[in-house]
Formats: sequence, C-alpha cells, structure tokens
Amino acid sequence: MKGTWRLGMWLTVIFVAGALSVFQLYSTAQADGKGDTVYVIPVKDTVERGMAAFLKRTTKEARENNVDHIIFEIDTPGGRVDAAGDIGEIFQGLDIPNSAFVTSRAYSAGSYIALNADEIYMKPQATMGASGVINSDGTAADKKAQSAWISSMVAAAESNGRDPLYARAMADSSVDLPDYGAGEGEFLTLGPSEAEEVGYAEGIVDDRNELLNVLGMSEAEIVEQNPTFSENVARFLTNPVVIPILLSIASIGLVVELYSPGFGIPGTMGALSLVLFFYGHIVAGLAGYEAIILLVLGIGLVVAEFFLPGGIAGIAGIVAIVSSLMLSSADMGHMAMSIGIALLVTIIVSVILFKTLGMERGFFRHIILQDSTSSDKGYVSTINRLELIGMEGETLTPLRPSGTADFAGERLDVVTEGGFVGVHQKVKVIKVEGSRIVVRELKKVEHEEETE
Repeated sequence: MKGTWRLGMWLTVIFVAGALSVFQLYSTAQADGKGDTVYVIPVKDTVERGMAAFLKRTTKEARENNVDHIIFEIDTPGGRVDAAGDIGEIFQGLDIPNSAFVTSRAYSAGSYIALNADEIYMKPQATMGASGVINSDGTAADKKAQSAWISSMVAAAESNGRDPLYARAMADSSVDLPDYGAGEGEFLTLGPSEAEEVGYAEGIVDDRNELLNVLGMSEAEIVEQNPTFSENVARFLTNPVVIPILLSIASIGLVVELYSPGFGIPGTMGALSLVLFFYGHIVAGLAGYEAIILLVLGIGLVVAEFFLPGGIAGIAGIVAIVSSLMLSSADMGHMAMSIGIALLVTIIVSVILFKTLGMERGFFRHIILQDSTSSDKGYVSTINRLELIGMEGETLTPLRPSGTADFAGERLDVVTEGGFVGVHQKVKVIKVEGSRIVVRELKKVEHEEETE
C-alpha cells in the first residue's frame, strides 16, 4: 500500500512538471507570436473609392480567417474625403487589433486613416499631417466642408485616446502651434519624434520586422495582401481626374462616329470608354446593374429619336444616361462637374466638325435630305422672260395694278408700278423679275423720254 502511494505521488509530480513546461513553452511562443497570423495591408497612392473597396474586402477576409493582427502600411498623399470617410468606418468596425505603419507619408486623408488605427508606428523619415481639405480645382473648400472635415479628424483622434488638438491643427490652419512648425495659417505636419512626443505614435521603427518584434509577433505568419488586377484597374478608373476624361472620350467618340461612315475607331473608343467607366465603378462597389440597365435604355432611346418624331424619346434617353452616371457616383457634385466638362468638350468638338466636315457624312447622311433643286442640275422654278423688256403691247383688261395685256398676240399677266391703266391702252415692258412682268403706260414712257 505504501509503495502504491509513493508511486502515485511521483506520477503527480511528473504530470505537474510536464504541464508547467508545456505552459512555459506555449507562453514563450505566444510572446514571439508563434502560431499567430498577421495580415499586412498596403494603403498606398491616392485615396479613392477603389481603395475603400480593397480595404473592405481584405479586412472582411481577415475577420473570416480569425487573423490575430492587421498592419496597415501607409504611404499616401491623401485623396477624396468621402473615400476616407468610408475607410474610417471600416477601421472603426474592426474587432481585430491593428496598427498603422507610416512608411513615408500620411498626408490629408492618409493622416485621417492613420488616426483611426489602434496604434501608429512610423519610420524615422516618415511624416504625418497637412490635412486641409481642398476642392478638386485646388482651392480651399467652403467653410461647411472644412468644419465637417475638422470634426472628423478630431473624432478619429479621440476614438483612440489621442489629444484632439493636434488632429485639429492638421486640418485647421488657424490653430497656432509654433513649437511644432505650424504657425497660424499653416497646417500641422508631425515627424516621428514629434508624433511620439504628443502621443500620435507609439514608436519609431526602421522596418516591418522591427515592428513585429515590438508587437511581440516576430514568429507570426505574415500574409501580405495586395490589390487584384481588377481592383488596381478600378482604383485607376475611379480616380477623380480620370472620370471626366473617360466621359469626354466617350461623348466625343460617339459624336465623331455620327459624322463618320460605318462604325469605326471613334465609335469603338466611345463605347470602350463607357465600358471602362462602369467596369471600374462596379468593381469599386459604386455602380449596380440598375445603372447599366438605365444606360442601355438611354442609348436605345437616343438612337430611336432619329426615327421617331416629337423629341420625347431623345429627352428621355438623355435623362436615363445622366441618371445612370449619377447612380454610379458617390459624389453627385463631382459627377455633375465631370458631365459638364464632357458636355462642354463635346459641344466644342461638334462645332469644329460641323464647320470642317459639314453634316454630309456618317449617320446623318441617312436622315438629312442631300438633293437640291439647283439650276445646274436642270431644275428651274420659272422661266425668266428677259426678252420681253422693251416690248410694247395693249392692255386687254384694266390694270389695278395687275391684269392682262397682249404682246404680239401673246396674252401675258402683267402688273404696273402701282398706278391704274385702263383697258386698250398702250403699255411697255420695263422690268421682268421671274414670273413678274412690270409694265408702264406708253404715254408716260414717251413723256419721260422727252423730258430727259
């Protein structure tokens, strides 16, 4: 019995020692991140709706794969405010620990994105800030837009326990922080040391590996996420600068095609531009199939207008096309401006084509009458009896001032210069204008000649 008790004691000691060893090994592995998964998601170049779609996809995938940490590597000059707002919502909805790693610059919308991350780390040469909101033409936005953007920057800082003063200074040039190189009238831009000093950066690291060491995840599995080809194309096609160019090419191509025989390069370019516009917006999640249906319907109605009277089909077609474009945009103002630019360019090109090529070619040749009844083609509206000038005749009816006269046995309809001439009076033809034969009473003619 005593031997059995001792054996049980030894087995218990061995079991506890083994459990402690396993726990120690597990703790060490966890401290180094062994067994963890880290997603690295780039936030680079211009911030636009295509980037928002990319981040939405990758963060959703990270959630589905139970990722332990996300590193957002940021290098952007900024971009669209509405796209930055969408990205901010994505960050706020994340239940996965995440860090913003500013590798070079996080300006404007980029600084807003960084402020929405749980932690911020910066490379030694990186900068963050300069977040004033401007219009697409480079001018300062109106006070309403500026106020909304400043509030968004402040809210992003406060959501992660950062002092909102510096976020406000990044977006509001009236905030005076001369100690950080932002006097009144200048937007705040923070370097790594300054950002760390004011609590806008948790640390300064040279590269991703050092960041993983700081996070305690040096042994974690790293999964780099990159935009797919479709997402890269969508990001380019939804760029605010590219949109009006695409619409202008589309409208010019279709107009030029109307002046060209058959369907050739201009029509192909126009149709391809429209396809690219809607492809980019569909991939970016901005356009749905209802926009495509409206576009096809609109084009059909415009074509039908050439064959239907009234103009209703054409107006309805234009409304449908514009509506499809508006439905594909998150910013109605920018889309309206893009459509206006395309319309202006198209009008200018149309005037040039009308002046140089006329409307005798292309599609218009089927719907515009080309023949004319000119004299060189044998068409004569009336015989011009110039040989009658100077002939004398006798009135067969009173001329009041028109009537009938006889000239060498030929009855002709004549008209006086305005006076009355009685029947059986001598008259002389003084003018012939087409079918209009003007006569004057012969006595008056002789009197005028004698006077002269």
